[in-house]
Amino acid sequence: MDSVSVYANAKINLALDVVGKRTDGYHDLRTIMQTVTLRDRLVIRKLYTNQIKLNSNIRWLPQDSRNLAFRAAKILLDNYKSDFGVLIEIDKQIPISAGLGGGSANAAATLFGIKRLFDLPVTMDELMKIGLSLGADVPFCLLKGTALGEGVGEVLTPLSPCPDVHIVIAKPPISISTAEVFRQYDNESITVRPNIDKMMKDIEDGDIKAVGTGLANVLESVTAKEFVVIERLKRIMRLNDSIGAMMSGSGPSVFGLFETKISAQKAITQIRQELSIREVFLTNIFTPKVGL
Repeated sequence: MDSVSVYANAKINLALDVVGKRTDGYHDLRTIMQTVTLRDRLVIRKLYTNQIKLNSNIRWLPQDSRNLAFRAAKILLDNYKSDFGVLIEIDKQIPISAGLGGGSANAAATLFGIKRLFDLPVTMDELMKIGLSLGADVPFCLLKGTALGEGVGEVLTPLSPCPDVHIVIAKPPISISTAEVFRQYDNESITVRPNIDKMMKDIEDGDIKAVGTGLANVLESVTAKEFVVIERLKRIMRLNDSIGAMMSGSGPSVFGLFETKISAQKAITQIRQELSIREVFLTNIFTPKVGL
């Protein structure tokens, strides 16, 4: 086999709470993460040298160790002392720096793809450990589906599959520093927190309306205060009958859950017309059948 094709799915946070600060400066989280069908496609080709090369349809995407997929490939090939290299071709559809885990998903897909390409004797647990060394979201991007994330997000408990629903994701053209969001976050000022235990029960019961009603993300207290477009996006989604709308991760992407495709498409049209946002997507819940 000289090449493999793998997919890297975006993720959203259906609920996100900060439950404490760690001695290492990071924050302990409690979050429900969900994979969606919006995805990048990666083709990984075997090279008969020990080089790692990367290219993409996004010209300015880093093609060296600044890219998580590049670093994932290097770690795995170095660990198994491979005499080969790889060319990683990324067709990006997931917005970059969006709170949707695109870079982490590319790293996860690269790990899995290289395992397949070279038939490496590496277990999923070992891939998860490598993934965590690259970023807190990478283990979930390997797992996929619906999961409770704790710690910095790496302690994962798979949950019942979330009921399918139409999802509109809009990524405004602004840049967010996750580190800066956490630096400004004030736990004492939070008045509304997600009821994560209830949401897990709602997911198990298949009650998507209750899931939509329970959406909450404490990091909105920082990002939405600085960027009014976050609340404007949520308002447009609600005006178009979303059953819930929320920022994903540290932002700036906002997603809305819709019971009908017609309502979702109306929201997309209004967002494009009123806010001139180009990166707006209609997607759905993704539930993996087996692994990736």
